[in-house]
Amino acid sequence: MAADAVATAEIRGALAGLRRATGLPVAFGGAVGPGAAQIRISELSGTATAALRSLVVTSGTGLGGRAVALGRACAVPDYAGSRRISHEYDAPVAAEGLRSVLAVPLVVRHRVRGVLYGALRTAQPLGDRALGGAVAAAREVERALAVRDEARGLLAVLRPGAAGPPEPDAGRERVREAHAALRALAPRIADPDLRAELLAACRLLTAPPPAGDPALAPRELDVLTWVATGATNAAVADRLGLRPETVKGYLRSAMRKLGAHTRGEAVTAARRAGVLP
Repeated sequence: MAADAVATAEIRGALAGLRRATGLPVAFGGAVGPGAAQIRISELSGTATAALRSLVVTSGTGLGGRAVALGRACAVPDYAGSRRISHEYDAPVAAEGLRSVLAVPLVVRHRVRGVLYGALRTAQPLGDRALGGAVAAAREVERALAVRDEARGLLAVLRPGAAGPPEPDAGRERVREAHAALRALAPRIADPDLRAELLAACRLLTAPPPAGDPALAPRELDVLTWVATGATNAAVADRLGLRPETVKGYLRSAMRKLGAHTRGEAVTAARRAGVLP
């Protein structure tokens, strides 16, 4: 089964944080294969054996499969004795010595991408800290996956040969919107290689600035990029996660550097300088 490599990487990075947030000594997880019918447990943290590694869980079976089928977090205080789940995987769970277990599905755009688990080696109900911490860890992974999906989708569109020659006006606007979206996504991506790839794609969409032109700071350019699409200061603030007053400050600074007196003049000057498409 070919698992989702991107989801696997995010799950791997989330397990230590899940253990800290929940107080649970054991965490593990895996990504789904094509069609979300099966989960392959590949990432382990705090385990004492390899009993769970490479375990394939079918949707609807066991605790993780139940979480996937229901699309929500599930927990049992005593895995082996629970009547709420099926018991196809009792042997590897027992081999690891797990008793109380929770599972949270990772759902991005209505599609299950994987499952996070947390567990105790004693049989007892899991409290709000454990359940809330696990759900919060899952939401972080989901957000990261959504950002990476959006970024890779934009990069695919912008790669040479991805589409035929655009119509002059409509194509230019699509390029400007893609440029703005890429600039907004870049600061939210923890993966340095993917972030560098995004920023490199941004530079491909603009002309090299003539020597001597004023250099805009990254946030000034982010703000001006969205202003160029016709966005208001409030909309720019919402898109970039800034306060409207902060957006105004960056815009004023960019206008000063570009020798512009209005938003429109600033956009025109930035395009002339080659820093906007």
